[in-house]
Amino acid sequence: MEIRGPDGVQMDLVVNGVSRVLHLEPRVSLLDALREHMALTGTKKGCDQGTCGACTVWVDGRRVLACLTLAITCEGRDVTTIEGLAEGDELHPMQRAFLEHDALQCGYCTPGQIMSAVALLDEGHAETDREIAEWMSGNICRCAAYPHIRSAIREVRDRKTGQ
Repeated sequence: MEIRGPDGVQMDLVVNGVSRVLHLEPRVSLLDALREHMALTGTKKGCDQGTCGACTVWVDGRRVLACLTLAITCEGRDVTTIEGLAEGDELHPMQRAFLEHDALQCGYCTPGQIMSAVALLDEGHAETDREIAEWMSGNICRCAAYPHIRSAIREVRDRKTGQ
């Protein structure tokens, strides 16, 4: 097994479909790599302790907290941030639903909320409001836009299922 560190090492990351080569210390979090070294500032630093969900991104399609994930562990994996959710100028349906349902106040938690909401639907955890609330409980909204967030999720869910 190759030992890397403590000095900076080369990391090959694929973020939003783009291959990026970075030279970072192995202890750098994915969140800091995204924000400080790739200028992808959509992912927010909230608590930096894994309790607020503002830093939610996907690694290989699964929700992860970027503040608790080391960037080096993402080599050879596909990382998706809020910047990678839209297709060109076309917003993702969940992004549109958040706007239409006023599912944000200050907007700080919104990228993490949206990333979790899309994953929630893909995981099949959106049958009821109670289930949505439970599976979104890792994403805190200090402005308490929860009813609007659930409404946006329901709209996208219902469009997908044709209801």
